[in-house]
Formats: sequence, structure tokens, C-alpha cells
Amino acid sequence: MDMTYIQGILMLAGINLIAVLGLCLLTGFTGLFSFGHAGFMAIGAYIGALMTVPPSTMPGSIGGLGLPFIFGILAGGAAAGIVSWFIGRITLNLKGDYFCIATLGFGEATRLILNNVQTFGGARGWPGVPQYSTVLTVFVVDVIAVLFLANLVKSRHGRNMIAVREEELAAQIAGVDVFRYKMIALIVSAVYAGVAGVLFGHYMTFIQPKMFSMTKSTELTIIVIFGGLGSISGSVLGALVLTALPELLRAFDIWRLVFYGAAVIVIMISRPKGLMGGMELSPAGIRKIRAERRARLALKEEAAREAASGGRS
Repeated sequence: MDMTYIQGILMLAGINLIAVLGLCLLTGFTGLFSFGHAGFMAIGAYIGALMTVPPSTMPGSIGGLGLPFIFGILAGGAAAGIVSWFIGRITLNLKGDYFCIATLGFGEATRLILNNVQTFGGARGWPGVPQYSTVLTVFVVDVIAVLFLANLVKSRHGRNMIAVREEELAAQIAGVDVFRYKMIALIVSAVYAGVAGVLFGHYMTFIQPKMFSMTKSTELTIIVIFGGLGSISGSVLGALVLTALPELLRAFDIWRLVFYGAAVIVIMISRPKGLMGGMELSPAGIRKIRAERRARLALKEEAAREAASGGRS
């Protein structure tokens, strides 16, 4: 297999991972399901392109500010975070499915607005975005994103978010500012999605509103659930597996997505809690997995001994 092709798959997996990690915090650790993260990716992609695309010198071409790539990453993430603050102010008081529907509406509204803003190319898209995203850049951002999220989850703020997920009313009675921690989770997840959008746009060198449809949001949510809610390691594995799987099945041609869907269903049936089931691939997580495995074996042996003694009597 061509190394360039493998490199492309790894790039897409790494970019997806950044958005998935943000959604992991919001959905897996705080308990808020969102189907609008493609909208935050779109905001990041367009703002990032605006920062880095050279100023226009030809009539009809779309120009930007021509700044270095780091400014594009920072601006894209910040813009998505600011928009998420406004969205959170009006939606985070909604409960359950209503928040999910509100985020879905936000994602689709963002796509439709960009479809009609001719300054950014409208439905035709924006070509000529510099190809600044590299394997090294994506890898470095992935490492920073994983380390930041892991430390956030282990902190007092992370524990408060988990308390909100487990039982919102009990957390509120215990003194946790539920709205505040929901807002923090939403903003952090939106910043992650915005940065992913910047890297995606500067890898594809072309951005178009239909790239950020509800299908993209659904794909990100499936990866989070597939990897295991509340597991950073699961999000990493899920992003790698579900980004590479459609490419591995490309030999099946038109049946590719059918087999992809069937494979996801089979894995979810065999692993209903996801690949990691809330566990982490860390020394403490591995010890916990081994302890649970020993406990299950002990229960089976005890049940077998009881059955044997009952049969003799």
C-alpha cells in the first residue's frame, strides 16, 4: 500500500481525534449529547483560512490576512469557543433530548449560513487554502489535546463534570455549579472542534459548507460511543479504527458503507459499552481491568463449586 495513502488516513484520523476528544469531554464525561460539532469545525475551518490565505490580488478571488499558521489555529479555536459560549447561554438550560436537538439546529444553521455567504465562496467553497497541516503538526496537536484533556478530567473540575453526568440534581445539592461546568465542557469541546476544522481545511486545501453537514457530527458522535463513553483511550482507538475502516473496505466498492455499518453494529453488540467501556490504557486502568477480570473468574469458580456440591448432595 502506498505510504502517501497511509499517511493521508493517519492525518484524517488525527484530525478527527481532536474533534472527538472535545466531544468525549462533553458527552462522555459531562453527559451532554451534541449533534452540532460539525458547525464548530466549520467555524474553525473558515476563520483559520481567513487568517492564513494570502491577500487577494486577482478580481473575484477570495483573500485573507496571510498570517502564519499558528494564528490560524488559535483564531479558529477561539472563534469556535466564543460562538459556543453564546450557544451555551441559550441552550444549556434545556434538558436531555432538547439540548441535542438545539445543537443539531445550530450545526445545520451554520452550514446554511456559510452556503449563502458569498464572501467565503458560498456553496461553491473556498479553494486555495494553504496546505500547512502536516503529520508532525497534527501529531503534536493530538498529544497536547490528549494531555490537556487527561489532566482536566483528573482535576477537581473534571470530577465535577463527571458528577454532573452521573446525577445532575445530586451534584447541584452538593454545591456544584452545574451550569458553569456544562458551559466549560461545551467551550472546551468547541475549541477542540474549531482547531480540528482549521487542520482539516489546511490539509484538504479546499473548504465547502457541505463538508460540515450533520453527517460529520453524527460520525464524531459514533466514534465517541464506539470507543467507550468516558474513555480518552477509547476515543483514540475509535478515531483510528473508524477512520481507517471505510478505506480498508474500499475494495467492496458500492457495498463498502454497508459492510462498514455492519462492522460497527457487530462490534457494538459484542462490546455494548464501547471498545474500552470507560477504561483507560494507563497503568491504573490496566490494573483495574485485571482486578475486574480476576473478580469475574473468582465468581465463575465459586458458582461452579456450588453447582458441583449441589449435584453431589
